[in-house]
Amino acid sequence: MSTTITKEKVFNHPIDQIWNAITKAEEISTWFIQADFKAEKGYNYTFSSEPNEKGCTTISGTVKEANPYTLIYTWIVADTNVETTVTWKLEAIGNTTKLYLEHSGIENYTGDTAIAMFESFNGGWDNCIDGLTAYLK
Repeated sequence: MSTTITKEKVFNHPIDQIWNAITKAEEISTWFIQADFKAEKGYNYTFSSEPNEKGCTTISGTVKEANPYTLIYTWIVADTNVETTVTWKLEAIGNTTKLYLEHSGIENYTGDTAIAMFESFNGGWDNCIDGLTAYLK
């Protein structure tokens, strides 16, 4: 089983527009979930979904790196003490921007939970990129 999720997508948008969409709380809250987030090293962030039939999901962590076009933060799902890492990298290619997303450390979950979390995160990131794509249109 792979323990790292990777996603790539090329957007027909300038790199700064994509960077703002993934680093500014008000934009993240529009296309992803409610965010208390700052792209500042050491910032302890929280993402909170709206309550639904499955309850409310809260994700928290710490920003490890926030350099121009590279964003790395830890990812801890509520009610677990398992830390994984999310990395976003952007690359300008002419008038487009290539987004690279990596979610690593899923092997920190044990046994069948690791498999379930990998599947959940993998589908979740697909939905996330779809949401970002729709937001940017």
